[in-house]
Amino acid sequence: MFPAYTEEEVLSVHHWTDRLFTLRTTRPAGYRFANGQFCMMGLPVDGKPLVRAYSFASANHEETLEFFSIKVPDGPLTSRLQHVKVGDKVLVGKRPTGTLTIGNLRPGRTLWLLATGTGLAPFLSVVKDPETYERFEQVILTHTCRHTEDLAYSEFLKSELPADELLGELVAPKLVYYPSVTREPFEHEGRITTLIETGRIFKDLGREPLDPKHDRLMLCGSSQMLADTADLLEAQGFEEGNSGEQGDYLVEKAFAGEKRPAKPRPDTAVV
Repeated sequence: MFPAYTEEEVLSVHHWTDRLFTLRTTRPAGYRFANGQFCMMGLPVDGKPLVRAYSFASANHEETLEFFSIKVPDGPLTSRLQHVKVGDKVLVGKRPTGTLTIGNLRPGRTLWLLATGTGLAPFLSVVKDPETYERFEQVILTHTCRHTEDLAYSEFLKSELPADELLGELVAPKLVYYPSVTREPFEHEGRITTLIETGRIFKDLGREPLDPKHDRLMLCGSSQMLADTADLLEAQGFEEGNSGEQGDYLVEKAFAGEKRPAKPRPDTAVV
């Protein structure tokens, strides 16, 4: 129907909260992507593809595709996408891309994956990649949300993945999961930038502050978090990398987020 997309079947839908959900779909034969990348995904609406950028929450060695999404009230795409059911079809872009791949980082000892909200998605694929643990001595995944109920995949990261039959031996000794919330009491409270600036996260983990000599970072989340964290890192001597040149840290800039439409009937694709 649309040359740039394949039509994939929805295999499962999981609603974490009234704001967050996960879709799992079939995977096209021969479909390739690097862990940490994203594609355009969505639905056909009025004869046009209504899509936006979604990171793969599934690893590239898995047989299905998984996407983690927020629900935006009256959002052009998610107001529709959140209602899909098993057996429905979605559009998946044929050309995955993105900067959040370990190949775009310089060699280092510790990999920090800093996520807010649904920015967790690309890191779910990265932490399921055996090569991640071959390249780094430790992998620290932080996930910051407003409320504890928004910490989707927490049990998977704390318990299931370290106990995985195939990956557990690699994951268990190296992966550290550090969730935090900003709007209610919790074991770890505050924005990730605040936790870094105050040194709280390093005290909690028993680690030294960030050092560009051996720490490498990937950032994915809200635009404010990306800007603030990048400024913090640059001030400490970290250099940003991209798909053309390796760096000390990487930022995924493709996710501006879905906003309410200015008109009740959008007639163009939302990216």
